Amino acid sequence: MLRIAADPKHLGARIGITAVLHTWGSALTHHPHVHMVVPGGGIALDDQRWIASRPAFLLPVRVLGKLFRGVFLSRLLALYDAGRLVFFGGLAPLADRRAFLRHLVPVHKKRWAVYAKPPFAGPEAVLAYLSRYTHRVAISNRRLLAFDDAGVTFRYKDYRRDGGQRQRVMTLATDEFIRRFLLHVLPRGFHRIRHYGLLASSARKASLARARELLAVSPPPDDDDVPDQPSDVRPPCPCCGGQMFVVEIFARWSQPRAPPRAPYSAEEVSP
Repeated sequence: MLRIAADPKHLGARIGITAVLHTWGSALTHHPHVHMVVPGGGIALDDQRWIASRPAFLLPVRVLGKLFRGVFLSRLLALYDAGRLVFFGGLAPLADRRAFLRHLVPVHKKRWAVYAKPPFAGPEAVLAYLSRYTHRVAISNRRLLAFDDAGVTFRYKDYRRDGGQRQRVMTLATDEFIRRFLLHVLPRGFHRIRHYGLLASSARKASLARARELLAVSPPPDDDDVPDQPSDVRPPCPCCGGQMFVVEIFARWSQPRAPPRAPYSAEEVSP
């Protein structure tokens, strides 16, 4: 995205990207893909103006598909040559380099698809959609229906069906359910959310300030302009991080002999 956007034949600008990694399907299958939120334009390479994208599209998807195909396959081959790919079972013959290269020939000829579209319901709806994946695990508790000797039963969506037939129920053996769930635990060093270009953390502040200047947009209020809020000196709960409340006060060295009473009312604590 950054390379094609910087090409003067396409946009000729530095763009910003927020990418969110999503690895699971509704049935806990391994389906890694990345959702990317990209502003509709960027800062010109000479840093003197904002270049807006065309109304129909940001970047040509066929060009993006060709570039992504080339980058992906070249890095895949580099991993193979470095001995970091291992093949088992029916894929064992691919351990021979000539067989591996023959296996990749059809992939080089196939058109790779890049799906890009404007946010039909506005940027707020896009961010709300992506927020469902950023801090969640592969399956929520409400989709779990049963756990017994037969395995784990849960609800999932079959997107090949329409209407009420889309909601389905699946039972997996316990070890298979655990295997699928662990597919979506990120390896050490991986991040679910990454920022690139204008939104990269190393230059985000300066880049956003320049973008606002070029777009004649007022900057957000400084912290000094925010009214002073009463400071809460109570430490957060060490278990959940939530706000703690005083429910009982007892004398020093006095051992409580009963459960804590209800919180004090306003009348009780008033002077």
